[in-house]
Amino acid sequence: MAVFSILFLLLSNAVTFRREKSILYSRETIIILLCSCFITSNNLNMSFLDKGLGLYGGLLHVTPITHVFHLFLFLLSAIIFLLTAFYPRKLLPKDSAYTDVLPYSINSVYSPFIFIYDTNLINKMGQQFRIIEYPLIILFTIIGGSFLVSASDIVSIFLCIELQSYGLYLLATIYRNSELSTSAGLTYFLLGGLSSCLILLGTSLLYANSGTTSLDGYYIITGLSSVANEYASTMLDWYKPFYLNISLLIMSVGFLFKISAAPFHFWSPDVYDAIPTIVTTFVAIIPKISILIFLLELVHYTSNFYFVFNFTWTSGLLFSSFLSLIIGAVLGLTQFRIKRLFAYSTISHLGFILLALSINSLESVQAFIFYLMQYSISNLNAFVLLVSIGFSLYPFTNKDKSKIEYNNLPDSNNSPIQLITQLKGYFDLNPVIALSLAITLFSFIGIPPLVGFFAKQMVLSAALDSGYVFLTIVAILTSVIGAVYYLNIIKQMFFDVHEYKVNKKYAGKTLQGSIQCHSKPETIYTSNALNTYKYINVLGKGVLLNYASNKASHIYFKIDNVVLSSCLAIIISILTLMLLLFIFVTNILIRLSSVLAIIMFNP
Repeated sequence: MAVFSILFLLLSNAVTFRREKSILYSRETIIILLCSCFITSNNLNMSFLDKGLGLYGGLLHVTPITHVFHLFLFLLSAIIFLLTAFYPRKLLPKDSAYTDVLPYSINSVYSPFIFIYDTNLINKMGQQFRIIEYPLIILFTIIGGSFLVSASDIVSIFLCIELQSYGLYLLATIYRNSELSTSAGLTYFLLGGLSSCLILLGTSLLYANSGTTSLDGYYIITGLSSVANEYASTMLDWYKPFYLNISLLIMSVGFLFKISAAPFHFWSPDVYDAIPTIVTTFVAIIPKISILIFLLELVHYTSNFYFVFNFTWTSGLLFSSFLSLIIGAVLGLTQFRIKRLFAYSTISHLGFILLALSINSLESVQAFIFYLMQYSISNLNAFVLLVSIGFSLYPFTNKDKSKIEYNNLPDSNNSPIQLITQLKGYFDLNPVIALSLAITLFSFIGIPPLVGFFAKQMVLSAALDSGYVFLTIVAILTSVIGAVYYLNIIKQMFFDVHEYKVNKKYAGKTLQGSIQCHSKPETIYTSNALNTYKYINVLGKGVLLNYASNKASHIYFKIDNVVLSSCLAIIISILTLMLLLFIFVTNILIRLSSVLAIIMFNP
């Protein structure tokens, strides 16, 4: 993998302009992640047969659950990279006048790529297409997250969580020209440093009280602690559960900070709202998966099975679940900024995830794995849709009465959709994207037969079977309350009148563009405004075409010819169909989560 990555990197530097390097780096990173998926899937049978392997003297361990979520992390990260690996809009011929311009179909493999330099319509791309360090920083974060999933020693745990966190701090501040992004990154760094201190304190207390850094040692001590409650006279004092529980509770507070679970959630709405939407897509999804999978095995092997009425550190997770359910639902009602609302939505769903995590039964582990997978996919689809809506609205401006409110938003180039009211009447502008977002929001609510309904039903069923009646009632009530702010978005999209009109610069006018060739050097025909044909000399891949008379080559098009990129359309289609048609393919995720839960409880 390292050799191939270096070769791809050198090749990109040799054949591209600087403005294209970031795009090609993202494409190379997608190839790297897909190769990692291939390697992981090849080794999956080994982990299932051996039921777990220790690596590097016990610093890391490989189990079926860690392998499956490595594969899941790599796939989600590859999808996120598609947002920066292709241009957001393309030019599509819709009339005969335009098709006369090009000798090939625009979707043909050999057709030139159309890119408009002389307008702000497509060239308004955001800084993500000019930051060449972006893929590298995300790769560091993915490496830290994948190692954290497999961490089996408190030393490797701290190193992995810091490797992941440092990448996220840099990612939040990578937009150098954005004041909001810089301030949000600084907030994230300071509070992340505080949570790292708590994790370090908890691990230090674990080592001071036990003399070992291996998680396997703590699992043994947990079993001895249960026996110590019955035979206190035969055990040493430090084998009592109190010391171990307090240490693990302090460490878990640090991890709850990292995933922004209540009551340690206060940083996430501000950070999510201030950093660019493409960065928020990664920050809101990938780090939470790695931390929650690490906590799954920690909870499973350190829970006190013999004395359920005594204090255990997992009681703190239950309390956090209770607060997350309430805070995520109630405070989300007051939000008018879309990414802050998504932040509180994430906090509410973390309440369900932590509830399943704390119960630690066979059914709850299955519900936890299934809920985490489906919510990650739903959340990714929601953010991709938000990015796509922003790109689709570039040719439009708001009517005069709302011009100040919408068009003077800070950092609007990097986060074009910031207010919920910007989605008013969007169904009239783009029905397909509006329907996709509605399906995603209905899945968040838990409307059958979407996948979100089955996930919530599994968690609530596991909670009831384990006797958590009060938390089940709270979860149901908060789900109903949280449905209000989701339905408000749907109501504004479908039933309100939109306040958009086509920008005067584009309305009824013929726009001008330049042709860029991404095929082999050859000679093709095009036409100028007078429809007289001239030869074009293609200088090579990635080089602008010129007329034989050394004049700039141009094409002319209408605003209707600009559509959303095929890459974004395919991502949205696949993810939305996964949510919508889950009832027809229920066996895949449900059986996978069932097998993983059974393997965990029957090693």
